[in-house]
Amino acid sequence: MGVCVILGSKSDFDKAKRALSVLNELGVNYDVHVASAHRTPDLVEKIVRETNHEVFLIFAGLSAALPGFVASLTEKPVIGVPLSSNVPFDSLLSMVQMPKGVPIAVVGVDNVVNGALMCVEILALKNTKLVKRIQDYRKKMREKVLKDNEEVRANVQS
Repeated sequence: MGVCVILGSKSDFDKAKRALSVLNELGVNYDVHVASAHRTPDLVEKIVRETNHEVFLIFAGLSAALPGFVASLTEKPVIGVPLSSNVPFDSLLSMVQMPKGVPIAVVGVDNVVNGALMCVEILALKNTKLVKRIQDYRKKMREKVLKDNEEVRANVQS
């Protein structure tokens, strides 16, 4: 059980590291591939057909065809993470405008953490241990905000 991560290019890896960190923190198995919908469609198809993982996390910029191509090859959930480039929002628009019948879920531009968390939430539907891990993750986020609030208020009201 886990996540099949596909990067559209090696240059996406620096951004993807934060998502992999979340998957590691929550104890979710994953594998990572670099493959292109345009340059190596045969490799993409091989990865999709051979993975045992239940969900795909796809990072892509520019035309961002990769998540849609993956979705056309599987009935498993596909989460697209649009990556920013010199042309603002091109990858986001490419991902959210999928044709009817071939859906992908899309998170915000460069929001790799939400992409990873969405994958974990899908996997948690069949794994109560993951539910607890997500709850703990969110508890830590709440605690951080409360601590930040105290620190800022202490500095302002001094």
